[in-house]
Amino acid sequence: MTDLPDEGWPGVLRLATDRDATAVRQLIGGCFVEYEGCVLDPEGIDAWMAAPASAYADKGGQFWVLAEPDTAALMACVGWGPDRPGRIELKNLYVASTARRRGLGRRLVALVESAAHEHGAGEVILWSDTRFLDAHRLYVGLGYRRTEAPRALHDPSNSIEYKFVKRL
Repeated sequence: MTDLPDEGWPGVLRLATDRDATAVRQLIGGCFVEYEGCVLDPEGIDAWMAAPASAYADKGGQFWVLAEPDTAALMACVGWGPDRPGRIELKNLYVASTARRRGLGRRLVALVESAAHEHGAGEVILWSDTRFLDAHRLYVGLGYRRTEAPRALHDPSNSIEYKFVKRL
């Protein structure tokens, strides 16, 4: 299990529990409202949010949350899961609008990359909705490159995603 860095975070960074389900939905739903037509799909693609820790653990991955130190409201989250031998997938990186521009996204990506090293993976992939332009700039700035044609998820948000890849 990846050791969590304990210094310099503006909140409490920890592995998620299934009790975080409501807070995870609130965080990600709060991010989605910034994009026209982007909605949660709790019965479909977002069903994992009902038990986030179990959903990730069942697939051999991890899911972290960053909580406000005083209120325990979630500021950010990120997870990863195995994709294939030697490669993991970064998933569900979200930072609340009130917590942005503090380097949290960059640090959470670094946490996933550290987990990749720990698990013998030399490559990280991720998929990001075409609407999430700020996230794309973050990924490219961290050395990820966009590859392949976009994929359509056929979900209620009509999501189309770009694939990003980074060799570590």
